[in-house]
Amino acid sequence: MMLATVLCCAMIVSLTACSQFGSEYTDNVNNSQTIDSVVGTVTSPTLRPNIHDDLVRIAVPAPIDANLAHARHAVAAMNLEEQVGQLIMAPLFAGTDPSTLHDVIAGQHIGSVLIIGNWTSGVASVRAATDVLQSYTPTQHRLLIATDQEGGLVQHLKGPGFDRIPSAVVQGTMTPDALRASAKVWANQLATAGIGIDLAPVAGTVTVDRASNAPIGALNRDFGLDANGNADHAIAFVEGMRDSGVGASVKHYPGLGAVTGNTDFTTDGILDVTTTANGPEISVFTQVIHESEPAMVMMSLATYQQIDSTAPAVFSPTIINGLLRTETGYDGVVTSDSLSAAALGGIAPDQLGVRLIEAGGDLACIGDNSYVQPIIEGLLARARTDESFARRVRQSAERVMTLKFRMGLAS
Repeated sequence: MMLATVLCCAMIVSLTACSQFGSEYTDNVNNSQTIDSVVGTVTSPTLRPNIHDDLVRIAVPAPIDANLAHARHAVAAMNLEEQVGQLIMAPLFAGTDPSTLHDVIAGQHIGSVLIIGNWTSGVASVRAATDVLQSYTPTQHRLLIATDQEGGLVQHLKGPGFDRIPSAVVQGTMTPDALRASAKVWANQLATAGIGIDLAPVAGTVTVDRASNAPIGALNRDFGLDANGNADHAIAFVEGMRDSGVGASVKHYPGLGAVTGNTDFTTDGILDVTTTANGPEISVFTQVIHESEPAMVMMSLATYQQIDSTAPAVFSPTIINGLLRTETGYDGVVTSDSLSAAALGGIAPDQLGVRLIEAGGDLACIGDNSYVQPIIEGLLARARTDESFARRVRQSAERVMTLKFRMGLAS
């Protein structure tokens, strides 16, 4: 009876001590003097270890990832313009001088660049461009530089030093081990060119006639397998990229395999009427996230009638904050597909970034330079008048900066 009373008292005191002592208490919970002062009358050496364990379990929060801690410190030191800049990925097209992005990088603090278009001059040429881009940034906040290097018809970087990557359907005929080994080689070529993020793989599962599935099946951008096979191969691709120090962005959540229209070019045929929140198509993404921890998840621009018929996935709190973050447990960077795509043409450009952040997304991927300034201005205007939205901006900047610390792009 005496033991039960003492343990009960100790647990009650420890719970109240968390609120009374805050971080000072949890920082010193292993100090025997602190334990003695909290527990008070407990003196028996046979009871002390058990009580100490109970107190630690109750009072000490889960450890914070060191990169997240660094990111929070870095973002706290930023002004609003610098925080918003971390949420922008601006495009640099093949044949365009990197200096065209000098002002938005050096002056408006954008934190990411998309290398896009038909770059055919090889690794050395791409590296020259990425080095110039990085020279515009402070050394403690380097750029995330990304490209679309899926293979097949979607390979933006070619020429000397870059392999011709087979389509994802051909990749799907490889064993996962063989694909991982190949992805490691392709990633090493990207890293040599100064690319840190590959906006791949496509993890969608085609559920309609392939020829009618314009964004994925017709272009052989998926692995061409069932949900389990697609998951295994997407995991292998992500892990192969990581083996050479390149992050992968699995896409297009929750899948583009059941629509007929290509969201890049049309608003027609982009309503998915079959994909559900717990079906096999979305389970591919869940498995890839849990087993390979991709650097990013890219959101689809289609609308999903069975999940949230009110908004495209990229602007849906139900899908991003609900399914992806809460149910799946993904706490990393959520990026959009191109916010300048035709699917979103009916939305004012200055509201595109706002709607992404409101839904729980982080990084506005932009495929048209004319959209960069309106998106920045829209985010700033909303954050300056809405403290709740400003907190969302800070949280998204923290997620982006956490990734940068993990990749060695911040210090």
